[in-house]
Amino acid sequence: MAGASFDDRDGFIWLDGALIPWRDANVHMLTHAMHYASAVFEGQRAYNGTVYALSEHCERLIRSGRLLGFEIPWSREQIEDACRATLAASGLKDAYMRPIAWRGSEQMGVAAQQSKVHLGIACWEWGAYFGEDALAKGLRLEIAPWRRPAPYTAPTQSKAAGLYMICTLSKHHAADNGYDDAMMLDWRGQVAEATGANIFFVKDGALHTPTPDCFLDGITRRSVIRLAQARGIGVIERAIWPEELDGFEQCFLTGSAAEVTPVGSIGPWTFAVGELTLQLMRDYAALVRGQLPNS
Repeated sequence: MAGASFDDRDGFIWLDGALIPWRDANVHMLTHAMHYASAVFEGQRAYNGTVYALSEHCERLIRSGRLLGFEIPWSREQIEDACRATLAASGLKDAYMRPIAWRGSEQMGVAAQQSKVHLGIACWEWGAYFGEDALAKGLRLEIAPWRRPAPYTAPTQSKAAGLYMICTLSKHHAADNGYDDAMMLDWRGQVAEATGANIFFVKDGALHTPTPDCFLDGITRRSVIRLAQARGIGVIERAIWPEELDGFEQCFLTGSAAEVTPVGSIGPWTFAVGELTLQLMRDYAALVRGQLPNS
């Protein structure tokens, strides 16, 4: 299953109100989302049969659609129920889940007011996003050739498909050069995030993380901040410039897919896979499995 093409698998996908066979979950080539990126999505994980932070993810999905000018025709509660039904139909207890909403094929051209909004949900087995070795050694990141756009140029607080085009380009560029991923700067030249995860640094026992003013304030990011604060670890959200990286001791990424993954280097800068990072990795693993309160 792990190596199977994503369009050719056994199982079920929830599509527009019903679970249907996986291979039947198709859309027309003239769907508006394919041509104009009018789609929003979520990435979320289930642990021990429960989707972590499900309500937060469903709320953000609805909010993302509104930022793109469309209303998803299901309530948050209905989307949550659909996610649970999809997980149950998969037979999986630990899984990655992808809800996605998009404009359909009723209207072609830049305008899409008459296009129907669709919703689909799929889930599959997916282990460590960067592989198990990265959890021990730390990732190797390069500086991405593309930058996160200014908030006045794109709906940067929406988890919109179109905003990930430069992430794919940057991820491919990093892989071509022998790196695991890339750290993206924003339009000002400040540190922003990785291609699909938020970033944290450690200095003198405190966490430093970029202010999310032009990229997503991730659900995992907020969870890790709460975990750090519960341990009395200071969290400083601020503008971070690349030349500051030489002074940081540790670095890690956070995201629903990435979970908490240590970083060993970014370009010429190196970081230890230190105890504070490892502790937050353990805390997050316990939190998502219901072994810690979501405070």
